[in-house]
Amino acid sequence: MLFRLSECCEGTLQIDDVDCKTVGLHLLRKNIAYIPQAPFLIQGSIRENMDPFEEFKDEQITKVLSEVNLWDHITRTCDNLLDTKISETNSVFSTGQKQLLCLGRAIIRNTKILVLDEATANVDLETDNLIQDKLKESFKNCTVLIIAHRLATIIDSDRVLVMD
Repeated sequence: MLFRLSECCEGTLQIDDVDCKTVGLHLLRKNIAYIPQAPFLIQGSIRENMDPFEEFKDEQITKVLSEVNLWDHITRTCDNLLDTKISETNSVFSTGQKQLLCLGRAIIRNTKILVLDEATANVDLETDNLIQDKLKESFKNCTVLIIAHRLATIIDSDRVLVMD
């Protein structure tokens, strides 16, 4: 219902007192960032993964990559920096680093809604802590929907819904 992959006939989903059905599909999806359990990267450059719609300057991208602790890794291991190609066959990033790249993409887009679907399930404790810190810092004025099994992931949430 949130992403409007199909139109729902019953009920409403309101975020910040706005019914999601009343918002244009393009505008709705532009204002939602999604960080899945398995990090999703497109085959392309680091720049294309961070900014697929070419809306940001290199300085903005590198600033966000620094914030999520990836820029040092990129400068050490990637000869082409932001133009380094990412594919399923190369190992530029570990799973945790891919998750940080997804987080960076959400941060730079400055979306109003962030959906985390077990986003820290496959990362080490240090990366988990970094993600939690960045969530508190970068998304404090956003609606954040978290799907999680670990209490530490939702400990700072305003509302918690337990589903069986």
